[in-house]
Amino acid sequence: MFQLLLAIIYLAFISLGLPDSLLGSAWPSMYPEFSVPVSYAGIVSMIIAAGTIVSSLQCDRLTRKMGTGKVTAFSVLLTAAALFGFSISHSFAELCLWAVPYGLGAGCVDASLNNYVALHYASRHMSWLHCMWGVGASVGPYIMGFALFHGQGWNMGYRYISFLQLILTAVLFFSLPLWPKSAAGGEDKAEERTVQGEVLTLPQIIRIPGAKEIMITFFCYCALEQTTGLWASSYLVLHKGLPSETAANFASLFFIGITVGRGLSGFLTLKLNDRQMIRLGQGIILFGIILLLLPFGNGSALLGLIFIGLGCAPIYPSIIHSTPGYFGADKSQAMIGVQMAFAYVGTCLMPPVFGLMANHISISLFPFYLLAILCIMLYMHERLQNVISVSRRNACSAGTYRL
Repeated sequence: MFQLLLAIIYLAFISLGLPDSLLGSAWPSMYPEFSVPVSYAGIVSMIIAAGTIVSSLQCDRLTRKMGTGKVTAFSVLLTAAALFGFSISHSFAELCLWAVPYGLGAGCVDASLNNYVALHYASRHMSWLHCMWGVGASVGPYIMGFALFHGQGWNMGYRYISFLQLILTAVLFFSLPLWPKSAAGGEDKAEERTVQGEVLTLPQIIRIPGAKEIMITFFCYCALEQTTGLWASSYLVLHKGLPSETAANFASLFFIGITVGRGLSGFLTLKLNDRQMIRLGQGIILFGIILLLLPFGNGSALLGLIFIGLGCAPIYPSIIHSTPGYFGADKSQAMIGVQMAFAYVGTCLMPPVFGLMANHISISLFPFYLLAILCIMLYMHERLQNVISVSRRNACSAGTYRL
């Protein structure tokens, strides 16, 4: 039953990734219909991100009250309803309205499932879980492309995904009895500690030793990943002189690197712990950025993007999986919820900041911008290790430390 539940969680993360790349692939067909500028995709994306931040911050409260299984099932149902709402929208205002429940549903299921896997499964499953997200994110545009190619319109693309989400919702509701059984099958202590104590407020969470460090580490990782994904193609075209079609194809190597890398990371975790996996990923990203900077032609830049993707692969899942070990099972859901919120802030804030730099200074600053973010991430992660070590020594001296 424990492995059956894991398969359902994998399926949930494929489903979570399915709609994430839909807006980008469908928007060229959507914005003329709504008579809005092409830039308005950013408004929809920001509304979704805002809803995600809000639900991530509330995830601890909801999970303690309802349990991970019910939170996941209702969140996916909310996302399915929102996607169906997208498919029947006839104005930009309707689209913005449906973006609210989409963000609320996506944020809560992301934080809740990540915490559950971090508590109950080995590190390799966390890497493979996020590999499944990459599978979903890759398949989504193909489903949208199928609808557009067959003249069914972008509406049907969203509708197909909403139907898939509804099927998953049914699977999740039928699987609800598996959640307590899996906890009782040897993992009950971790499960019990997730509901011990009071719900922590944001100021209380920030005051926990190491909280600020891990939040900034996560912020920097997501800022680096999103900035690379958004601006790599433009950098290759405007600075390296590649044709736009070629650049778009090669920029996708970054995402392929992440997906393949997470599949491989699952096997590496059999030998390396979360801290070592994060350091390994940071080292590979540094090597990729150096390749971008070297004056060895386009081949060096393309290899650099692949290595940056490979380096990104283990960092996100390893940070999440290490959270219960750093802060305890009773605080992990609150911590992961806030980490997710910081991640989406980084995702929303830092790519536009580089856009301003590229517009007013030069897009050639792209690798230097990534390097600056990476240096902050490296510093905060190493500072996290020191803070946690000091905190544990103090707790041991006081006789209050426990895993």
